[in-house]
Amino acid sequence: MFADSALVIVTAGKGGNGAVSFRTEKYIDKGGPDGGDGGRGGNVVFVADENLNTLGAFRHKHELSAEDGKPGSERRKHGRSASDLIVKVPVGTVVYRDDIQLVDLTENGQQAIIAKGGDGGFGNAHFKSSTRQAPRIAEVGEKGDAFEARLELKLLADVGLVGFPNAGKSTFLSVVSNARPEIADYAFTTLTPNLGVADIDDTSLLIADIPGLIEGAAEGKGLGDAFLKHVERTAVLLHLIDAYDDDPASAYTTIRNELKQYSPELLERREVVALTKTEGLGDDIVKHQLDELKKAIPDKTPLFAISSNAHTGITEVLRELASQVAAVRAEAATLAEEEDLTDETPVIRLSAKQEDDAWKVVKLEERYLVIGSKIEKFAARTDYDNIHSVNRLRDIMRKLGIMHELERAGAKSDDIVVIGEAGEYQLTLQEQ
Repeated sequence: MFADSALVIVTAGKGGNGAVSFRTEKYIDKGGPDGGDGGRGGNVVFVADENLNTLGAFRHKHELSAEDGKPGSERRKHGRSASDLIVKVPVGTVVYRDDIQLVDLTENGQQAIIAKGGDGGFGNAHFKSSTRQAPRIAEVGEKGDAFEARLELKLLADVGLVGFPNAGKSTFLSVVSNARPEIADYAFTTLTPNLGVADIDDTSLLIADIPGLIEGAAEGKGLGDAFLKHVERTAVLLHLIDAYDDDPASAYTTIRNELKQYSPELLERREVVALTKTEGLGDDIVKHQLDELKKAIPDKTPLFAISSNAHTGITEVLRELASQVAAVRAEAATLAEEEDLTDETPVIRLSAKQEDDAWKVVKLEERYLVIGSKIEKFAARTDYDNIHSVNRLRDIMRKLGIMHELERAGAKSDDIVVIGEAGEYQLTLQEQ
């Protein structure tokens, strides 16, 4: 079943907890701390696979969860890190989180970490010092990323076929390629996009047959609105106009208006126009229809009369499409080179350490909020059931200057301090 969208819950693995342990071998008096670290949680990794062409596998698989890391143990034994969860998706898959695009997988084999696994917590062997000979502190493993991801498949094709239902798109694709779309003499024969590879001279074209558009498709009428996104990535558009249409110019203009309403950029896409189903029509009728089309199409837009059934004009159209696609690819390569050469504007940024160390305190109605990458990471790895671990977090906040800023903001010893906007980590200023 073809599917070009899906919602899935992605959950990366939690890091393993660090261990609190002390050496207890015979004849060794006062053995030191030897608790090992927890292992890293598994990432959720998406990999683009050219052998897939639908998101149908995710329609009933709503959860993608990586394994948790294993906890540390005595004798400084580190917990095993979990394997990443590798998820194959079609080339052309775009992944969104809260309508923010995370990644666009446009090349076969391209991979991206969608959800990052949590780091393992340090065992108490990490916390031995000259003043802390027997630390009873161990960190808990961090939680992995967890969220609902929206997957959207946008077909990657050289040529996109557009036109009214029954304009001959599926027949054209079946003649020029190895694709076998459903073909019948009624509107909306094509219910899902079809892909086919057309060979011409010494090159090949990947062609996408998009379900027929009708007036109002961009607003949801007919079937086309659900598939217009597949036109976005095509290098060239091939407009197919039925030679039996009473007003071919109006048909062409209507399709262009729908493309404009969906995305104005589509009007600047290179295009070729073909009058279809010309077999059996007199030359004078074909010429009249072509003359009517010329009144509507932009100047210099290639225009052809073809018959897929009779195989006339097909080679010429394919050669023109190959030429247009090659020109688009060359323009894109040149533009990329120019951007690389001209993008010399200096950008002043904070160093990675400065960004990591940055934090701020916000006074809320009944509590104080602390936000910052580094302190939130420490908070996530604190065992709040262990008073030694919570006091260590307070020490860290003191060394970073956060405690001083909280006191300046009016915080008292028994006030609640929340670390992180999610409000998951809470403590008071008073050590216990």
